[in-house]
Amino acid sequence: MRAMHELLKQKAGIWDLFTRKEEYHSNKLDEHGRFLFAEEYMRNASKPEVSRYLVENGMEIEFPENKTFAVCLTHDMDDIYPPLSHSLLSSSCCLKNLDFRGLATQFLWKFRGSEYSPYLNFSKIMDLEEDFGAKSSFYFIASREDPNRFRYDIEDLESRLGEISDRGWEAGLHGGYYSYDSSEAIKNEKERLEKVLGKKVLGFRNHYLRFKTPETWESLAEAGFSYDSTFGFSESVGFRNGMCHPFRPYNVNKDREIDILEIPLTLMDVALFKTSRSFEEAWRRTKDLIDTTARLNGVITLLWHNFVFGCNFRDDWIKLYEKALHYCYDKGAWMTSGEEIYRWWGNEFRF
Repeated sequence: MRAMHELLKQKAGIWDLFTRKEEYHSNKLDEHGRFLFAEEYMRNASKPEVSRYLVENGMEIEFPENKTFAVCLTHDMDDIYPPLSHSLLSSSCCLKNLDFRGLATQFLWKFRGSEYSPYLNFSKIMDLEEDFGAKSSFYFIASREDPNRFRYDIEDLESRLGEISDRGWEAGLHGGYYSYDSSEAIKNEKERLEKVLGKKVLGFRNHYLRFKTPETWESLAEAGFSYDSTFGFSESVGFRNGMCHPFRPYNVNKDREIDILEIPLTLMDVALFKTSRSFEEAWRRTKDLIDTTARLNGVITLLWHNFVFGCNFRDDWIKLYEKALHYCYDKGAWMTSGEEIYRWWGNEFRF
């Protein structure tokens, strides 16, 4: 992608936006150490100006079966066992709707055994996506440390990981909260997941979307990852560096390309609904981002947590995900995993 970088360097504003130079050594951080974006910047985050500039200057994009744009479907496995707050909310929702079968599923699973957890719903998610000819990526935690609570031991999920792999979906690493800036810690987690999965792990997204520009990319490349999909917003939606296409990051300090592909995160369920006043507004924003990406033959990355599909108080979130799948299917999108995007992009990208 050297030619792409050389073109971007010709326009200072575009280059600074693409590299996110503003984030280098910044003191503007939130409680999780993530970069704090100015309100003015966020108002323009729905405009992928860097991708638009590249397309207008000759970037050609091709996808399988003559698809005009792609949707990278992803799920972060933050929880495999519902925390008490989730169980109480779901149970309350079941009682309100007189759904006693659902109540048993949500509140009594512990008495039946951990394998009955409503958040062990990977098959359900894959079945839904399969109806649309789609695949997705599941990112699993392999860290032993977490700031809030015990999450799960990845070794307990060996058979579930086997099913994901056998069906052709992807199992990637959801990097630990404390690991995002340590290549050694990330590599250890990667090896732990690979031992359970029985094959090489290609993809990564960090827990809480913790990310340090450009150090996290460097750490991931050093740890042997093929691609990352952390680079997005934790408190809103849109295009963090003006890109609606995968790209090779550039380290401004070292004046060199970083050996990893970034598949930027565009829209996360939690951030979308947190900043939308209604289901209708959430859908309008989602549709606008899809349409914008489609016009530029780009890749839009959606993140829907697995817990959403296993708790009754998030029915609207499930409804919106299904609506997005329908809409993208009707528009003829290629809906697939981060792994498949990575493999295709490396072979077919032309500039």
